[in-house]
Amino acid sequence: MNIIAWLVLGLIAGFIGSKIVNKSGEGVVLDIVLGIVGAFVGGFLFNMFGSAGVTGLNLYSLLVAVVGSIVVLVLYHMVFRRSRI
Repeated sequence: MNIIAWLVLGLIAGFIGSKIVNKSGEGVVLDIVLGIVGAFVGGFLFNMFGSAGVTGLNLYSLLVAVVGSIVVLVLYHMVFRRSRI
């Protein structure tokens, strides 16, 4: 996939993952970064369990990237837990 497709897939996956995990986005740049990292993590997890990972810019790849971004966001919130006053 080219870089534009990765950015688009990462933005969409990061946005959807952020809405699922904490009901608000983390910011455009962080959503893109976490979505792209999530696509790699989701691809790795799906390959580990015998399914295909990210295959291109399609709905299946979006699902894989969203699952990966949810995993990455949960880990991100565990590490960088914000204290509320």
